[in-house]
Amino acid sequence: MDTRSGAPLASYIDLLMDAVCAVDGQGRFVFVSAACERIFGYTPQELIGQPMIDLVHPADRQRTLEAAREIMDGEPKLNFENRYLRKDGRVVHILWSARWSPADQLRIAVARDITERKQAESRQAALYAVSEAANTAADMLALFKRIHLIIGEWLPALNFSVALYDEQCAQLNFAYHVDDLERQPDVPGSVTKRLCAEVIRTGQPILLTPGSSQLPSGFCDLVAQPNAPCWLGVPLISQNGTIGALIVKSAQDNQHYTEQDKELLQYVCGQLTIAIERQQLHARLQRMAQYDQLTQVPNRELLRERFKAALATARAASGCMALLYIDLDRFKQINDTYGHAVGDMLLQAVASRLQGCVRDTDTVARIGGDEFVVLLHSVQALEDAHRVQEKVRHALTQPLRLDGHCLSIEPSIGVACFPEHGAEDVALFRHADEAMYAAKRQNHKAFGI
Repeated sequence: MDTRSGAPLASYIDLLMDAVCAVDGQGRFVFVSAACERIFGYTPQELIGQPMIDLVHPADRQRTLEAAREIMDGEPKLNFENRYLRKDGRVVHILWSARWSPADQLRIAVARDITERKQAESRQAALYAVSEAANTAADMLALFKRIHLIIGEWLPALNFSVALYDEQCAQLNFAYHVDDLERQPDVPGSVTKRLCAEVIRTGQPILLTPGSSQLPSGFCDLVAQPNAPCWLGVPLISQNGTIGALIVKSAQDNQHYTEQDKELLQYVCGQLTIAIERQQLHARLQRMAQYDQLTQVPNRELLRERFKAALATARAASGCMALLYIDLDRFKQINDTYGHAVGDMLLQAVASRLQGCVRDTDTVARIGGDEFVVLLHSVQALEDAHRVQEKVRHALTQPLRLDGHCLSIEPSIGVACFPEHGAEDVALFRHADEAMYAAKRQNHKAFGI
């Protein structure tokens, strides 16, 4: 069955888009049609005499050999799918049907290249998985890891980065970064950082391919060598502008990204942007529900949660915790005299000074008007709480210059400590509140009010 014999049948077979081949009992090609060269990259002369199994993808060889044995036992195979390796190393998906010819002692097969169809199916499944991940991920890091895994199934993306841009402080932060050579993208001169910054600045995708004649200025050196990796950067674009970039880099093995890869990655970035904005909105709403919007310290609700946790910890450890209830005397007078804008600045300054008086593990909260609470999550004894009380008093009585005005305030501070002043939150707050009003009465007497 030599394709060069001039036999009419062989000539007709060579016109077929599908490949026709014959394999002997030892599994070697004895005939291949002309379409084999288009599909596998080998000429007929290169294939004749070669073992068919050597072309099969290693992961599919065992089941292909099993199918071959069944065919030789008289069981034809229809629409069998497996993968082969082309001469250039690329994977090709094949759908073939075969039967055994007892008279010729040959396996006769017709093979169709379904690579494009399989890739389209794979990418469609990947895009669905991306959309599902973007809508169900518990947190952003988990989402970025999942997206990296999905993308890696349909394009070379061992190196993968997601950078988010904060426009208010003009800062680029890498929320996710995997790179076998560049492990710290934030260092000066980082290629990944340079590329992210360019994608965000222009709001346009960037494809850097070795040998390309159209490359953005300043990046030609990245793909100057023929075996250099290929880079693809795509912006994360929201309604308010570009909020980040996604970067993938191929290995140095001649794997190049295409315009189709760019389009698919743009879809991925669209899904990621929706997920990021949803998470940011949720974070903003949660902060609004838990923090005072004027002073940016915890509000009454978050204080209650932290108080219960601190109380439970103190009970379990047989330890102590304390709270300071603080009211600003004559705050209404300052508000009426200088206006609400100055009053607001005063409250912000008080919150800042209070935070400077306690540890990072403690809580400063504004519970309304000019009332603040300092929660000391753990103290050794009541004396520790009184020392903080004096520290707070000294800090708040220092003069304040706000909007051209020099202001002085006097705080009234009540202290309650667990377990001395109560075992429950209600009792402790009541004691601190009563102690604060007692201090206010003393202040009023001292100033003749």
